[in-house]
Amino acid sequence: MKVEALAIPEVKRLTPKVFGDDRGFFLESFNARVFAEAGLPTDWRQDNHSRSQRGVLRGLHYQLVEPQGKLVRVTRGAVFDVAVDIRRSSPSFGQWVGAELSDVNQAMLYVPPGFAHGFLVLSDVADFCYKCTTIWNQPSDRSLRWNDPDIGIDWPLDGIGAPSLAAKDAAAPGFKEAEMFA
Repeated sequence: MKVEALAIPEVKRLTPKVFGDDRGFFLESFNARVFAEAGLPTDWRQDNHSRSQRGVLRGLHYQLVEPQGKLVRVTRGAVFDVAVDIRRSSPSFGQWVGAELSDVNQAMLYVPPGFAHGFLVLSDVADFCYKCTTIWNQPSDRSLRWNDPDIGIDWPLDGIGAPSLAAKDAAAPGFKEAEMFA
């Protein structure tokens, strides 16, 4: 598995070796030894799977208590996946990184605790799977406005128009108003 740091070094893009033939393919999406050698978590607490239609934007989500690290991947379709550093003490505070994840490139993204996370569905439908380092904590669940100009995420909205948002994401506070990590 190839593990590479993105512009914010704590966020990693993982590209597994894919073995394929005319019958299909095989890939290893998690190996505790490989992850440990790369300095990534090996003790996952929760697995999630969501399905969304083209133009759905989920996020930017995080939780203040027991923040989650996430290993995210797409098993069907394509998304633009984003991580925003919301750790006030970080040199990359307020910066974001993004990557396209799809069932074609088979890439994964590791989003560490202390980051807000979200994705935009680019394909007709996408199945999005992710492992979390902690259990979801509803009372500490937070959202950050997806299009806040202080963050300036360059979402690939061409051909999509206005994204479809959950009510909590549409009402999320902006970067300057949101609760953050120290």
